[in-house]
Amino acid sequence: MNDALMTKIMDTDNFAILDGYAKAQAVIQRHNTAVCSISGGSDSDIVLDIIHNVDENGKVTYCWFDTGLEYRATKEHLDYLEQKYGIEIKRIKPDKPIPTCVREYGVPFLSKYVSEQMMRLQAHGFQWEDEPLEVLLQKYPRCKTALQWWCGERYSDKDGVQKISRYSIYRNRFLKEFIIANPPDFPVSNKCCEYSKKKAAKRIIKEHNADLEMTGIRKAEGGIRSANFKTCFSASKSKGCDTFRPVFWYTDGDKRDYEEMFGVTHSRCYTEYGLRRTGCVGCPFSKHINEELAVIEKYEPNLYKAAVHIFGKSYEYTAKYRAFVKEMKAKEKEEKKRDKLSANDADRSSDSVSDDSCAVSA
Repeated sequence: MNDALMTKIMDTDNFAILDGYAKAQAVIQRHNTAVCSISGGSDSDIVLDIIHNVDENGKVTYCWFDTGLEYRATKEHLDYLEQKYGIEIKRIKPDKPIPTCVREYGVPFLSKYVSEQMMRLQAHGFQWEDEPLEVLLQKYPRCKTALQWWCGERYSDKDGVQKISRYSIYRNRFLKEFIIANPPDFPVSNKCCEYSKKKAAKRIIKEHNADLEMTGIRKAEGGIRSANFKTCFSASKSKGCDTFRPVFWYTDGDKRDYEEMFGVTHSRCYTEYGLRRTGCVGCPFSKHINEELAVIEKYEPNLYKAAVHIFGKSYEYTAKYRAFVKEMKAKEKEEKKRDKLSANDADRSSDSVSDDSCAVSA
């Protein structure tokens, strides 16, 4: 790290940036061969800038995993990053691209965890029954984890049936009621990510005999991905490769400070398209999928057609679910309103009886 850069870092009053650099330099120095995943997204841009600044001995190999469904703007941005930093970003083909995964295993729906549990249930011929956990375990004895999710309960021989909250279908309001009323007529799966990214990443680590992998996960982004980790560094227990997350503790404010301080430029997906994220194109897991689809249709219409063709059933099912939730919330609100009016009427009736009793006594 040159003196000017060191001075700039030491002069900052942003502790996350200062601490992040100190950790990144220490982690790189302790390892021999590193692989850094570059996605072309905003978090990834900052990771690349940090790691390139501290990688004085050229230990790091940069990789981008082509899922088979990528923004043209992202590919252009990778070319820009290579030119800016004088590096090569290896384009890695997936074990199976997204279109193949969907065709072979099913479409993703709502979230990775929900899709995984629904996939497991479908694999056992589950009929989306609203039965007690004990009954369902007898009918589907080899599907315990997914059934516990479906029932919002956990079973053990020692403690019997107990309520659960974190890994429960009830974390998504009215989802169970919706599925019972509208059983999916298509296979659901979370295999896209596994075959288009995770398996490819493991393959590259093995090919390079890497003892360190680096990704752009941030705790502040939320979701199951960041919830799986408690810290920015994970020592390997089995695969022989540690994991470092350089911007894990960065808030959105820290990101803005870093971008301004170090002149980080993001892809046109952000600066022109106005997207909030640049993960897999049109991913049904996105909470803002309708907004994203409108943007994709405007700026990359061919990609939009591809996404609708691949994920169309999930988009339709998700829209139906959200409409169902809206309807159920409205009914719930109306019921609460009626209950409140009934309670007020009962109070007034009670007051009237009390007044009459006082008058008789007088």
